[in-house]
Amino acid sequence: MAFVAPLAGWLVPGLGHILLKRWVRGGLIFLSVTVMFVAGLGMQGKVYAFNLGQLLDMLGFIGDFGNGIYYFAAQALDWGQGNIFRASADYGTKFLICGGLLNVIAAIDAHHIAIGKKQ
Repeated sequence: MAFVAPLAGWLVPGLGHILLKRWVRGGLIFLSVTVMFVAGLGMQGKVYAFNLGQLLDMLGFIGDFGNGIYYFAAQALDWGQGNIFRASADYGTKFLICGGLLNVIAAIDAHHIAIGKKQ
């Protein structure tokens, strides 16, 4: 479980905790990351693609990639192109990145629970 829980938790937000029978925490993580992702897309935020050219684009990609399956869905369905003419789009981009980073932290938490380092 030490490797399955964090990988599952990264791919589907909250799934790592659900596999570890932490139902409430898993549900809250799923809800939080999903709401942040949907709100970010609703505000026309940008989903960053893999790019080695610019530092900020690379950091944005790392944050967005943390969303797991949501990131892959956004790339496949061409969501998150961003709208540079709206101020809310910048907030939407930050929501998308923060949701991904929250999901990564949750996956690390699932790993710590699985190895017994945390209750």
